Amino acid sequence: MRHVTDVERRHRLARRHALAPGHRAADAVAATRAMTVLHATEAPSVYLSLWARVDEVTVDDVDRALYDDRSLVKQLAMRRTLFVFPRDLLPAAWGSASARVARAQRTRLAKDVVAGGIAEDGAAWVDAACAAVLERLADGSELSAQELREQVPELAGRIEISPGKSYGGVFPIAPRVLTQLGVEAKIVRGRNSGHWRTARPRWTAMESWLGEVPEPAEEREGYAELVRRWLGTFGPGSAADLQWWLGSTAGAVRHALADLGAVEVPLDGGRAGWVLPDDPLLDGPEPEVEPWAALLPVLDPTVMGWKERGFHLGPHAPMLFDRNGNAGTTAWWDGRVVGCWVQDPDGVVVVELLEDVGTEGRAALEAEAGRLSAWLGGHRVSTVYPSLAMKQAIGD
Repeated sequence: MRHVTDVERRHRLARRHALAPGHRAADAVAATRAMTVLHATEAPSVYLSLWARVDEVTVDDVDRALYDDRSLVKQLAMRRTLFVFPRDLLPAAWGSASARVARAQRTRLAKDVVAGGIAEDGAAWVDAACAAVLERLADGSELSAQELREQVPELAGRIEISPGKSYGGVFPIAPRVLTQLGVEAKIVRGRNSGHWRTARPRWTAMESWLGEVPEPAEEREGYAELVRRWLGTFGPGSAADLQWWLGSTAGAVRHALADLGAVEVPLDGGRAGWVLPDDPLLDGPEPEVEPWAALLPVLDPTVMGWKERGFHLGPHAPMLFDRNGNAGTTAWWDGRVVGCWVQDPDGVVVVELLEDVGTEGRAALEAEAGRLSAWLGGHRVSTVYPSLAMKQAIGD
């Protein structure tokens, strides 16, 4: 078994993650495929992740892929997280990761309906509310959550979430129903009625959005395809990485690796990683690349792709991740995270370093900051996941 070093893994980020000049993707779809999926919990992250990987990409380019061509589709899946998927990968998720989340969320929603006093039979209420939404959207309508709440009486009701917590309160039940239908792939987040920096989706039936809707993959087949894509993007990675990323079980990971004929390789630190059987790493070292700089957004997949991130994150996790494991913005130099970035009151991007990267590194990161500032054109991007480093940089 050939030992794969952390340095090789960092070189691989430049190419496989389309981050270094000369290795960037041709367009938004190619960049998304390169990353398997993009995190979409925060709307701006999709655009900024693609900006980092596609030369000269525009907001219109991303919108066209999402809302006109529909070659990229938003889907709740792994770890109850919203992602942007290449369209052809959807059936794999529907039959595996999304189905797992859907089962758990439907049970929880039914219990919350009862606990909130909306109905005595929570499961029956959920069934009726979901059926009513599907009936309303059957004509191809694209409606906001508020419009659906106004037009579908079955969505009436409010429940208390996380009592006593700062983020808790009393909220309408309707968004929970829409999210349930979304993870079940019966409806989909369609066009965004707000600015690209905000998420105000109009919901529509999946059949209306995609036309012909393929059947979900069988569960084991679906997990195997997700793991195959993940290994192509993030491999070598450990079984623990995969289990975390999938939000699944150790058994599902074991079966997928076996079905793919994945090959185990030793990693630095005495850990074991996995690669696909045709991975070039098995034949020789990962070729070196010139040092490169990148500025990545909150929850970017390059930051979030592994559970064990030491090979690129070093000692900086406490400064760059919140207590729930959400990554803030990151600044990269030569395959390693070296700081974060924020915007000043005028929208200018400012890099905040957590370590010395030398004259070349500072100059390259400043150039990226200038490029991103120009692309943003003064628009300020907000987040609900600021890291400690970001808070310190803006004086919060």
